[in-house]
Amino acid sequence: MAQMDDFSKFKIMELPRSVVVGHDALLETAKTCHSLGLSGTALVVCDSVTAKIAGDRVVGLLANDGFEPRKVEITEANDGEIKRVMALAGETKARFMLGVGGGRPIDVAKCASFNLKMPFISVPTAASHDGIVSSRASIINSKGRKESLGAQPPLALVADTGIICKAPARLLAAGCGDIISNYTAVLDWKLAHRIKHEYFSSYAATLSEMSATLLIEQAESIKPGQEESAWFVVKALVSSGVAMSIAGSSRPASGAEHAFSHKLDEIAATPALHGEQCGVGSIMMMYLHGGDWQGIRNALKAVGAPTMAKEIGITPDEVVQALCHAHEVRPERYTILGDNGLTLDAASNLAKTTKVT
Repeated sequence: MAQMDDFSKFKIMELPRSVVVGHDALLETAKTCHSLGLSGTALVVCDSVTAKIAGDRVVGLLANDGFEPRKVEITEANDGEIKRVMALAGETKARFMLGVGGGRPIDVAKCASFNLKMPFISVPTAASHDGIVSSRASIINSKGRKESLGAQPPLALVADTGIICKAPARLLAAGCGDIISNYTAVLDWKLAHRIKHEYFSSYAATLSEMSATLLIEQAESIKPGQEESAWFVVKALVSSGVAMSIAGSSRPASGAEHAFSHKLDEIAATPALHGEQCGVGSIMMMYLHGGDWQGIRNALKAVGAPTMAKEIGITPDEVVQALCHAHEVRPERYTILGDNGLTLDAASNLAKTTKVT
């Protein structure tokens, strides 16, 4: 019998240690921190809006349970605010951070805590994207454009569905768009595995794909203002984030549709929400994959997410330009767009055929 090679695989998976989701989950914030062995000064990162929604309550809950919370309100998710939060963390001798809000406070807290090698807890006030539990952060760089940075997944997630269901309906729909786009992200990953022999995790891919499938199947029941809908979407976003942690990259939830969205962030006069752009992108990428793009479109419509560029303030030319240059966003990541991207005519025909423009 031939001698088998020694098994040499090695992998580190960073997963949230505690996920608290449901009605009045915010009341469990201090208890969750204690259960994780955290103590001392906590820096609560929020913005002026989310401070009123949940940030001030988090400060009060922590103060009443033996912690020494300090609040900082950020204005944008950019390098300057990250540095300001890091400086305040040093001044206050903070031991851990909580990001309370939508994308901006969570992304700033995620990056600042990562740079300081400090525990981070995610407390979302909206379910608009899987960044609430992933290791990626969307930050505005020095050129004024958004870029996706690697950071760290939260040590814990505290998601109060009573708060999340009251967020603008557009945010929940965007979260659904982000989840549904997992479908084409996984197809791109499988394609890269076949053509480029890229590492592929069937566990991570299955978890990500399942999140998208379940949401598509339940799309008709996802309604704004309903706490049960918020519950369902948050759980799907958590699964998506965990899939990325298992894979060790954003591959299970980020393919050509995300590259399309990132390119829109660069070139569009007024970019839309991340999940909205990813959803629209997923319609077109599913068409290129030869899959049920109409099913993707119908599911997005059912949850109230946009399916056309004009619905999110994006011009046809911006769509076409983003399609032509999306392959440049992460050239090392092979997708259905190939190594050279789409021609101008191909991009224009794709957008028209799928009724995006």
